Amino acid sequence: MNAFIDKMRRRAGRYLDVRAEMIQPARGVLSLSFDDIPASAWLEAGPILAEHGVKATYYVCGGLSGGRNLDLPQFETEHLQALHEAGHEVGCHTYEHVSTLTLSPAELDASLARNAAWVSERLDDYQMLSFAYPFGDCALGAKPVIDRRFLCGRGVRDGINAGRVDRNLLQAVGLESRRLPGYDLEQMVADTAASRGWLIAYGHDVSDAPTPYGCRPEDIDRLIRLAKAAGLDIQPVAAAWAMAAY
Repeated sequence: MNAFIDKMRRRAGRYLDVRAEMIQPARGVLSLSFDDIPASAWLEAGPILAEHGVKATYYVCGGLSGGRNLDLPQFETEHLQALHEAGHEVGCHTYEHVSTLTLSPAELDASLARNAAWVSERLDDYQMLSFAYPFGDCALGAKPVIDRRFLCGRGVRDGINAGRVDRNLLQAVGLESRRLPGYDLEQMVADTAASRGWLIAYGHDVSDAPTPYGCRPEDIDRLIRLAKAAGLDIQPVAAAWAMAAY
C-alpha cells in the first residue's frame, strides 16, 4: 500500500501545481549535471569537461561530504571547492539526501536552509540557484518551497524541455548505465536542436565499471561531442534557465 501511495504522490507532484513558463532559447541547449557528487563525478568527469571547455552543474548534499553512498566514496570539501573554482555550478540536493515525499514543507525548507548555510560557509557565501530532487521524488507540497528558493527544480522524468515547462519539475535524461542502452542519444540531440529545446542530463558516479546509476567517461565524452556537432549550447542548469526563460 505504501508503494501505491507514494506512486500517487509522485503523480500529484508531476501533474498538479504546475508553475508553467515558456522557454525559448536562441538555439538548443544541453546541461550536464551530477547528483550527490560521488568523488569520481569530479575526479573522472572533471578532466573531460575541462578538455571540452564546458561547465556542468553539481548537485550537492552537505551531509554526504566525506562519507559513502551506494558504497562509493563521496566528495570531499576540497573537491567541491575545486569544481567551484573551475567555474562549474553548485546546485542544491537537500542536506541529508532525502526524498521530499518523506518531508513536510517546513522540514524540507529546514533541510534546504541547512544545505545553503553549509555550502555558503565553504564557498565564500555562494548562493545555489537550482535544485534537483533526490531520487526524482517531487512531493506536491515541495513545489512551493522550491519555487521560493530557486530559479528552477529538476526531476528525473525522461524528456526534452521545450515550449511550456514546469519550472519546478524540469525533465531530464539519465547518464546512467541502467538507462543509456534505452536511449537514442543521437536522435535526442537532433530533436533538441530542431525544437530549440533544452536537454538536461544527470548522472552520479563515473568510472569504467559504474554502478547502475553511473556512467563511463566515454559516455560523457560522446554526449558532449554529439551536442557540439548539432550546434547545441552547453550550459550549467541555472545559466541555461536564465538564457531560455521567455
